[in-house]
Amino acid sequence: MELTVGAVLDGKVKSITNFGAFISLPEDKTGLVHISEVANTYVSDIRQHLTEGQDVKVVVLSLDNGKVNLSIKRLEEKREDRPARNAPRPARTAPTPPPAPKTADQLFEEKLKQFMSESDSKISSIRQYSDHRTRSRRR
Repeated sequence: MELTVGAVLDGKVKSITNFGAFISLPEDKTGLVHISEVANTYVSDIRQHLTEGQDVKVVVLSLDNGKVNLSIKRLEEKREDRPARNAPRPARTAPTPPPAPKTADQLFEEKLKQFMSESDSKISSIRQYSDHRTRSRRR
């Protein structure tokens, strides 16, 4: 069996380190589940989630120069995304139609508001500058 990215495999936890767990795979291959790929929550101690000799399902993330990178949490995400076999399907809703195109009057109003806003900010900055200059002359 050839290992491919995305393949779901059964494995056994061979050894645990501070940074992850080495998993025995079929055909005497070994892969690593990094500590960040163990669970969907923050994992400070991997030994709280895995034990040596434990059977696990893993998904192959990448194959790098003979190194096999694995994940447990990404497989859990896939399982959570799938609805239960007997769960009712959500009702289909009609897609919402796109908003009606804006009329020329609406476009003009928007442009006018934008212009007025920019104009007000420019005028206030000019007033602040001129007030500052007149104060410094009065001294």
